[in-house]
Amino acid sequence: MALSGQPHQTSVAERAARVRFRRALALMAMTLVVPGSAQLVAGNRKIGRVAIRIWLGTLLVGTVLLVAVVLDRKIAFRLGTDANLLLVLWLALIGGALGWAGLFIDAWRIGNPLSLRIQHRRAVVGLNGILCFGVAGTLLFGAHLVNIHRDWVIAVFGDGEVTGAHHGRYNVLLLGGDSGAGRWGLRPDSMTVASIDAKTGKTVLIGLPRNLAKFPFAEGSVMDKQFPRGFDCDGCYLNGVSTWAGDHTDLFGDSDNPGVDATIMAIEGITDLTINYWAMVNLAGFKQLVDAVGGVTLNVRQPIPIGGLGDDVTGYVQPGKQKLNGFEALWFARAREGSDDYSRMARQKCVLNAMLHQLSPETVLTHFSDLAKASSDMFSTNMPASEASRFIDLALKARDQKVATLSLVPPMINTGDPDIGLVQEKVQLAIDRSEGDAPPAKKRKKGGSVTGGSLGSLNDGYAANESDDLSAAC
Repeated sequence: MALSGQPHQTSVAERAARVRFRRALALMAMTLVVPGSAQLVAGNRKIGRVAIRIWLGTLLVGTVLLVAVVLDRKIAFRLGTDANLLLVLWLALIGGALGWAGLFIDAWRIGNPLSLRIQHRRAVVGLNGILCFGVAGTLLFGAHLVNIHRDWVIAVFGDGEVTGAHHGRYNVLLLGGDSGAGRWGLRPDSMTVASIDAKTGKTVLIGLPRNLAKFPFAEGSVMDKQFPRGFDCDGCYLNGVSTWAGDHTDLFGDSDNPGVDATIMAIEGITDLTINYWAMVNLAGFKQLVDAVGGVTLNVRQPIPIGGLGDDVTGYVQPGKQKLNGFEALWFARAREGSDDYSRMARQKCVLNAMLHQLSPETVLTHFSDLAKASSDMFSTNMPASEASRFIDLALKARDQKVATLSLVPPMINTGDPDIGLVQEKVQLAIDRSEGDAPPAKKRKKGGSVTGGSLGSLNDGYAANESDDLSAAC
């Protein structure tokens, strides 16, 4: 009888071991799917109820936000640029990671691992470790990305006052500072006003040459009081306004950026546009931005020298439609060897246009970490973070539309003695054309000359400096 009963007893023990093993696995699976459910069934029910409530609350909030974002994408931009909300999310992800890991460990304890057979015990320990570190690691990595994004929001966006649209448009001054230790922001190397339709996002890029002279300042401004007859003095050019203001900071009260403030006074006096915000880009750091998004595709019409104007030419950006890395894109935008300032302005407009149309949300998400680091190193603005969602939405709208451009350069404008009335008339005409309130500009004949890598010449004007469709002119 004992012999005949031995197999039966072994089978019962084996089945019991398998039941305990399956129970331990089920507790871990329950914790993965519904955190706290294992504790509610077989452990501390109070902890289980709290965990499940947090889990259900998280799902509810996530679902509501997802529906809201689908209905209005501006909500996502608004949430994504709120530093306080990002801090809460960062803390929540860290807390969630620690809490969920604790629930996995407790589920392993509830599974009574010492009662398991050695092979089952090893399997449970291994699986529990994978789930614990996998889930917690994913949440902690998410917290890391949120922290990077929050640091970027704090570093990039300013504390300026929120301003409304002027005649249905937002006017943002884009300043390019030439690189140099400790001075890149002091003497703007390029100045462009992006005039943006407040509803459609349709954009007109208005370029101002750095060698513009004898221009007025905004009426009643600090600079207007200092130069009531305009900036008419020996060696006084538009890019020197910032330097002059830097030498007379006492005139600008407690301003953090007197050079930028003075430059805005000049831009407003020249164009008769009211500037809402400004953004400063370090041209040397620009290459980091291009590299961060994997390059930018441009139509290079002629070999563009790398170096020159006092330095050796070390190479060329070769002709053709090609994807340029940051170093090549920077020289495409800034090179003046064998060309002139106005062809360079045309090339810079082409770079801005390419970045606008090629920098998609998918690219931003894929290269987010590198992009955040690059932009915080090269970019500053007085635009408050609360306005970021508005302008991100407008930029996405602008991607699907033609960008118009107007540069206040020869042969249309005499930069040494500009007709300010004509300048303001041309600016308004370009905006009216963009809004469909004026006839389109005459189309340039196909073919023609190419100078300094830009379609056109100094005598007949560069195509990218005055166009209703910048993509076609580039």
